[in-house]
Amino acid sequence: MHRINLISGPRNISTALMYSFAQRSDTTVLDEPFYGFYLHKSGVDHPAKEEIMQHQPIDEKIVLQSIFNTCDKEVLFIKNMAHHIELMDDRFLNDVTNIFLIRNPTQIIASYAQVIENPVMRDIGIEYQYQLYNRLVERGQQPIVIDSGIILQKPSEMLEKVCQAIGITFTTDMLHWQPGPKPYDGIWAKHWYANVHATAGFEPQPTSTRTLPTHLELLNEKARHFYQKLLVRSLRL
Repeated sequence: MHRINLISGPRNISTALMYSFAQRSDTTVLDEPFYGFYLHKSGVDHPAKEEIMQHQPIDEKIVLQSIFNTCDKEVLFIKNMAHHIELMDDRFLNDVTNIFLIRNPTQIIASYAQVIENPVMRDIGIEYQYQLYNRLVERGQQPIVIDSGIILQKPSEMLEKVCQAIGITFTTDMLHWQPGPKPYDGIWAKHWYANVHATAGFEPQPTSTRTLPTHLELLNEKARHFYQKLLVRSLRL
């Protein structure tokens, strides 16, 4: 079995990538299974917080058991946010193929601020992505890094390269899906997924052109430092 663990920052194309893998007949996808755990342990306030914690286990051991005991297909694709994993025992990352999905932080922050007015570095995820990437390399892994901007420019070519790096066959089914909510969406989709629900494939979102709020310029500057360090390690066409 191929166990793929996507480690993404927020307001990226992580949901679109999940939809892409869900089109494969050999794949099961999971949408942010540690979100409830993260909300409980961090104490942060997110839309639908109580509903999410009631819907998902808040014990990471229970989540891990359910993840690896329920998949009956050849490929398991787990969509995770970097800041969720930050609060966990990350030893489970030794047993999966880890993919870091990165995006220009200016675009992430401008988009995120539409829902959470004053995000901090942990919310953006890029600093932790960089730290975790280095830890996995030290453990002897070769994590895959992909930049969402390149996927949006040439989705077919980039997804083929991603699949090759994972060790699975690329299929053109991965390029398109039906618009609208999906049965495998997390219950938080109504707060976060409006843009991707309007799509039928990989395409730039309105969030790509939003103006960065002035009070978040310093956060953006710090985030770009880590983004550039991961960008040079990303897959290229």
